[in-house]
Amino acid sequence: MRKFIALPLAASLFVMPAIANDSTAEMGAGGLVLLKTDAIDMVSEDLYISPDAVRVRYVFHNRTDKDVRTVVAFPMPDETLAERDYGDVAYPHDFVTRVAGKTVTMALEEKATLNGKDHTAMLAALKVPLADDPDTRLDQLGKADQDRLLALGLATQEGGDAPGAPRHLMAAWTVKRTYHWTQLFPAGRDLAIEHNYAPGTGGSVGTPLTMPGFRGDAEGKAYVARYCTDAAFLAGVDRFARAAGGGDAALPEMRVQYVLKTGANWRAPIGSFRLVVDKIAPGNLISFCADGVRKISPTQFEVRHQNWRPDRDLDILIVKPRPRD
Repeated sequence: MRKFIALPLAASLFVMPAIANDSTAEMGAGGLVLLKTDAIDMVSEDLYISPDAVRVRYVFHNRTDKDVRTVVAFPMPDETLAERDYGDVAYPHDFVTRVAGKTVTMALEEKATLNGKDHTAMLAALKVPLADDPDTRLDQLGKADQDRLLALGLATQEGGDAPGAPRHLMAAWTVKRTYHWTQLFPAGRDLAIEHNYAPGTGGSVGTPLTMPGFRGDAEGKAYVARYCTDAAFLAGVDRFARAAGGGDAALPEMRVQYVLKTGANWRAPIGSFRLVVDKIAPGNLISFCADGVRKISPTQFEVRHQNWRPDRDLDILIVKPRPRD
């Protein structure tokens, strides 16, 4: 049986309030996590996060006297095709992985699932592409095959109820993508793995924090708690709003999520952990939940831990001053 090391990505989608009608939802990315092994420890993790880039360097140590060969996997966030037309979602992309300084070529596995069941083989037999315009092929299928997919919930139907009316099917399954490669961890040695990509950064032309009454209702309180926005941050948002012409002025925001809790799955705590969060521009406001945050430059904030097990994911909120006309 093969062992797997995975780089899991959060599949949770944060929905903005209805008033933020020009928004993109973020998909959070995670780091390397060992699913099950007593052989390999994470010696260190050095993580940089901004709205534009995620760069992480790990040092792993094979603590045994035998080489360990295992499959390393990077699951992408799930893509539910039925939700494609109901809003914009930003997915992580442009992945580059290096092991000991050398670029690794990853293979891609795609699966179509619904309610936990794998339907990939059936769709392949029908020559239906899993993600690249599957609706066109669905419309070309015979009625019996279409009825079968509708009965399974893998497709939904538009039109076709009246005699002679055209029938249009739309894909409703979830696409699961996993990048993977096989890696050798040498006995008794350290191995450095670097992983860079563009995060699935969400955003809106107007932060809900300027909406009258938002901060006091249940949704607003959950929003404030998610990003640990303190009095100084909220005062900065109010200052931006006044400068833009009013208390409810639209202020652009960016949201980045990173899955940290998977780092708690290792046999031992992360030996040395360093996080740098970059708000990109000195004039931007930034808020996220972390202990021991230290400002190290006009745009960067650092967090360090030793022998650390993360107990929550990282959600970063950046609010920008309104651009001048």
